[in-house]
Amino acid sequence: MSEENHTAVTEFILLGLTDRPELQPVLFVVFLVVYLITVIGNVSMILVIRSDSKLHTPMYFFLSHLSFVDLCYATSVSPQMLVHFLSKRKTISLVGCFIQFHFFIALVITDYYMLTVMAYDRYVAICKPLLYGSQMSRCVCLSLVATTYIYGFANGLVQTILMLRLSFCGPNEINHFYCADPPLLVLACSDTYAKEMAMFVVAGFNLTCSLTIILISYFFIFTAILRIRSADGRRKTFSTCGSHLMAVTIFFGSLFCMHLRPPSEASVEEGKIVAVFYIFVSPMLNPLIYSLRNKDVKIAIGKSFHRKLFSK
Repeated sequence: MSEENHTAVTEFILLGLTDRPELQPVLFVVFLVVYLITVIGNVSMILVIRSDSKLHTPMYFFLSHLSFVDLCYATSVSPQMLVHFLSKRKTISLVGCFIQFHFFIALVITDYYMLTVMAYDRYVAICKPLLYGSQMSRCVCLSLVATTYIYGFANGLVQTILMLRLSFCGPNEINHFYCADPPLLVLACSDTYAKEMAMFVVAGFNLTCSLTIILISYFFIFTAILRIRSADGRRKTFSTCGSHLMAVTIFFGSLFCMHLRPPSEASVEEGKIVAVFYIFVSPMLNPLIYSLRNKDVKIAIGKSFHRKLFSK
């Protein structure tokens, strides 16, 4: 194939969730509301945690970073998607596509391990309470968070480099609402074996590794809770894990459905629906889950509103 054909594609067309024009304004309103709730919820969570000294603990430190990552990866997709709902030409440049591809993968993998670190934090707090101060010191917490970011962005960079090695010579229509692996691989006109294998290995390893650590942590947590004689004590101890378990279930459940399938037209169509859950629903629900189910957060939010009302 000639070099000209390999460099012909300079932009992609994102087909979005549906090609029905009458649904575009409705979907714009729905996803705009979802995105606004996501931004307000996650920014509020970060500000509340930073402003209340009682929330300056490892658990809430990790929660603030989870909110930040959720906000970033929802933002990597949502604004452009909203613009495309109201646009006739739904294009994204080749460079813009790969930038979105990199940041999305990097932030999703970072989210895997932020949830994993939070599970480990609960394990130490419940199973080794006397060692909690030393094992979850500020230095350790900073190191854990920094490692998740570095590892996530390193994975995203490797996947992006492998994608950049592929040739795209037409067609240029991506059957998705963002630049995702399977629909991009369907469009490639060069051998995609190495990228497909890397995608399955990275997705499989990170999903399995992070979820295994979470499950092992909760096995020991449940064992420790069952040893508590007081029913009220068991309930209070378990309540500190309930929000995290709900967040893990929503996020990992949708990711397993999304990634561990071979790229094909059918899997891409199904993947668009599944992607809505972990790109939009999970980041929107996490602040609500943690604020509604967590007594400390509710008290901190109440204090924040109280201060604002009386400051006026």
